[in-house]
Amino acid sequence: MAATLSLLKLPILPNKPRQSTSKLVPIPYISAKLDTPKDFPNPQKLLDQNANALLKHASLSLTAVTFPFLLEPKDALAVGGEFGILEGRTFALIHPIVLGGLFFYTLYAGYLGWQWRRVRTTQNEINELKKQIKPAPVTPDGKPVETAPSPVELKIQQLTEERKELIKGSYREKHFNAGSILLGFGVFEAVGGGLDTWLRTGKLFPGPHLFAGAGITVLWALAAALVPPMQKGSETARNLHIALNTLNVLLFIWQIPTGLEIVLKVFEFTKWP
Repeated sequence: MAATLSLLKLPILPNKPRQSTSKLVPIPYISAKLDTPKDFPNPQKLLDQNANALLKHASLSLTAVTFPFLLEPKDALAVGGEFGILEGRTFALIHPIVLGGLFFYTLYAGYLGWQWRRVRTTQNEINELKKQIKPAPVTPDGKPVETAPSPVELKIQQLTEERKELIKGSYREKHFNAGSILLGFGVFEAVGGGLDTWLRTGKLFPGPHLFAGAGITVLWALAAALVPPMQKGSETARNLHIALNTLNVLLFIWQIPTGLEIVLKVFEFTKWP
């Protein structure tokens, strides 16, 4: 098209000179022959304008076609998509799954602690029973008289065997390790749960679940802070440690229904991934 329009500007080749004249007569341009008005638009300019209009139309059409595809990834997210998969359902379900596991792990840690307590209390009970044993009778020449074991002695033998089995279980080390894991993962996921809610919704929701979770986290920290005096033999610290963890389990149980409600909302307002 551009070559054709350029060709229109070229002059027609001159004819052979006439014999009657000594000069060549120039032949006018085609545009002059066609009597083109002076205000007639430039063909090259028209071509550029048409090309620009065509490109704009094609660009708008391409945008209209690809726009739904650009929105599709955000449609699977809960808010605006600024944080990608962190706003999706997969990341939101990590908190309830981990906390569900930590609930049962809390019960297991409590069992280990109770068994370790039995090791100590059993020894205390044995020591008290030994105080009740009467001296064995002896003959006039000082030899001990053989008699059947008393009920107290039988009880001491039974408790001694039980304590030996408890010691084999290494409950002290297991309870300490379980408490450390519970404290680390519990605090991490407690903070992670609030962060996940903020990523999905842009805010936090003060309520029973949030407050109970904060209370559980504080109780974990307080119970762990009592370990040093417990290792020094403080019975008061031990009793307070048990009381705090008992309250912790009760709060955990009370928090489960509100947690399930939030899980249902996650499935309602989010999509995979």
